[in-house]
Amino acid sequence: MDFLPENISQFTEEHTQKESEVLYELNRQTHLKMTLPRMLSGHLQGRVLSMLSKIHQPKKVLEIGTFTGYAALCMAEGLAEGGKVLTLDKNEELESMVQEYINKAGYQDKIEFRVGNAMEIIRELDNDWDMIFIDADKENYLNYYKLVVDKVRSGGLILADNVLWSGKVTEDYDSLDEETRVLVDYCKYTHEDDRVDNVLFPIRDGLMVSRKK
Repeated sequence: MDFLPENISQFTEEHTQKESEVLYELNRQTHLKMTLPRMLSGHLQGRVLSMLSKIHQPKKVLEIGTFTGYAALCMAEGLAEGGKVLTLDKNEELESMVQEYINKAGYQDKIEFRVGNAMEIIRELDNDWDMIFIDADKENYLNYYKLVVDKVRSGGLILADNVLWSGKVTEDYDSLDEETRVLVDYCKYTHEDDRVDNVLFPIRDGLMVSRKK
């Protein structure tokens, strides 16, 4: 995921607003306790998610893939009054850590963490979502998108993390593994979907932003 020269990355981080103390602690604890801490959105991408949320001021945010809750906390920073983030993850072992940091941030009324199969839960959700962040199992990215795109209101955002997949998406398609192929397919599908405008930001591991027309 290190696409930029180290000095450019360092300068970028140094000139981006600092994360809160709670986010800094969660970042650190994730790296200490989790086997795959790189799954965390981290400082720069977290500030991007926070900025998009503050600009958009969503009322209803859906996150597919919670991990330790860093991104959910970031997106909650920009919620409209009375807004809420619903974040989904299949790993019930994460629940205590996620809830601990929701509480530390004082977001008990702003973030709901739900354990379960995201594909099943999404089908039962209402429409008119303002912002959706996809950051779960890569092989289902297209399935998630197809499930949510008609549930997003006009002007709403669909964000997808890891779409550059450490640069593997640029390799020969026929030689790619399943996860990477799905990410290529996701980028192609959203790029050609006339229901949305899209831009792919080369931030961290790639962030696709699609805006519902």
